[in-house]
Amino acid sequence: MKCPECAYVNPDKVRFCLNCGRKFVSGDHPQQDLNSLFYEFAQFVDFVPRHERSVEPKFQNIFSRVFRKHSELEAERLFIVGTALTTPKIEEVKETWPKPWLFARIFLIALIVFVGMYLGVSWFRNINFIPGLIIVGAFAVPITTLTFFWEMNAPQNIAVYKIIYVVFIGGILSMLVALVFFDILKHNINPITIGIVEELAKVITVIIFVRNIKYRFVLNGLLLGAAVGAGFAAFETAGYALRALLSGSIPNLYATILWRSILAPGGHVAWAALTGAAFCLVQKNMDFDSKMLLNPKFTRIFIIVVLMHALWDTPISGVSLIVQIVLMILSWIMVFRMIQIGLKEIANKKVQLYTKPAGSES
Repeated sequence: MKCPECAYVNPDKVRFCLNCGRKFVSGDHPQQDLNSLFYEFAQFVDFVPRHERSVEPKFQNIFSRVFRKHSELEAERLFIVGTALTTPKIEEVKETWPKPWLFARIFLIALIVFVGMYLGVSWFRNINFIPGLIIVGAFAVPITTLTFFWEMNAPQNIAVYKIIYVVFIGGILSMLVALVFFDILKHNINPITIGIVEELAKVITVIIFVRNIKYRFVLNGLLLGAAVGAGFAAFETAGYALRALLSGSIPNLYATILWRSILAPGGHVAWAALTGAAFCLVQKNMDFDSKMLLNPKFTRIFIIVVLMHALWDTPISGVSLIVQIVLMILSWIMVFRMIQIGLKEIANKKVQLYTKPAGSES
């Protein structure tokens, strides 16, 4: 369907133009786009003229598509980005703020499944539902949060299968690395050492994945870091939930899953995302060098994340939950700042591309 407003050729059955956001009406005529191989979700931009578009955050617009209706085709096209055939060139990437919506659908589906598991355990008293309840409860919010990061990855250069791989392999690898560090520390375990060990374990794992020159953008580091953090958070929550169950308390099991799910977006997922983005900010187009870890741009973010983690784990009578909520808000302020930096990085690369003298090597 060709948009009457901007002339962008959209796939059939979409309700809104994927380029300018115009809503199609009955008078618009469909036209099949045979060359459109991927869903350019980064083209969801503010309803302003193209020359006035900005990478400045407008939160009321970022989430404006969450409650709109979307066709199955729109969702399906999201999942084909990131392959050799469906990764756009840098000049095709939009540096404006994407408008994610799929993450909300993922959460709704997970919530429905969790309610079904809950009914199977609490209403029908069938213990066969307990493993499913723990798994869904542990993964629901981390995967939802990860989907948000994936939709915000404007370069669209990381495929879904890669994300799934990083969640599981990165999650378990970071946990095993943390256990090695804990074994070395033995009795010197406190909130500070916990923060250092777990964040160091995650950042080592993130670097393993982002050191590849293919994933050189700040938004790539943000996404792959979130994937490692999501795996770590989900596996950890599943472990705590099992402990609660083995204590003989079903209500404690529900409470563990509930509170860890509520706080999950501001914990491991956001922290690992920040350190991953900080590393890519330092690495740029260069090969990995251990000296990059001493770069102030990276160390500053890493120290902040460690301190937030340590404060998160510090028991403060009566206000621990409030402290964790405040830390979650601060974490996401930093996340949105990193997204802004990532979008500006894309804008700068496009400017460099357009201003490069003709005939020069890329």
